[in-house]
Amino acid sequence: MTADANVARAARLETATLSDALDRLGIVGQCRGLQPRDPGFRLAGRARTILYGPPGVPVGTVGDYIDDIDPGEVVVLDNGGREDVTVWGDILTEIAHRRGLGGTVIDGICRDVHLCRSLGYPVFSKGHWMRTGKDRVQVEASDVPVTIGEARVAAGDLLIGDSDGVLVLPRAHEERILAVAEEIHATEEAIREAVRGGQRLDEARKAFRYHNLQSRETTS
Repeated sequence: MTADANVARAARLETATLSDALDRLGIVGQCRGLQPRDPGFRLAGRARTILYGPPGVPVGTVGDYIDDIDPGEVVVLDNGGREDVTVWGDILTEIAHRRGLGGTVIDGICRDVHLCRSLGYPVFSKGHWMRTGKDRVQVEASDVPVTIGEARVAAGDLLIGDSDGVLVLPRAHEERILAVAEEIHATEEAIREAVRGGQRLDEARKAFRYHNLQSRETTS
């Protein structure tokens, strides 16, 4: 499978299923506390990471990176979980949407939510508020490992988001995670079909070993 194929595979799965696969493999990838600004938002794409820090003297920029992000990639912004200042707003949303980016994930907050909703551009964050980050934060580095909702995200990792939240599949483990998630999805579909056909839920779960689906196993 190629990297692009893995993005497509991930896009067909729910974050709940992928979360179960992460738990089974003992990998932390669930980005705690991040939610879509609209429950209909979905994203799947490769991470491009930006790390923020406190302002220097003179103050650095909040971000002029957007033109360097490729179509389909996901902008991943580590603002340390801060909820007092935003690092994403309507200008960035408009440009990102026009350039065909895969979405934006923020360990922090955004503003101008009306535009991302009206355009259908997926933004996942800890909240939204209007206070600008200008002169309050600055970009420290790009394409470096960052922390998003207590999960480590490196440039090139796979981000998936839906109405339940967002998670990261570390690139070194994504093949195994996707395979396990697809196995879980197939098993749960088989259970649903069995119940629709008249079987009791407890019997169907036992037949398809449902209670072992998330049991911990060792990664290679």
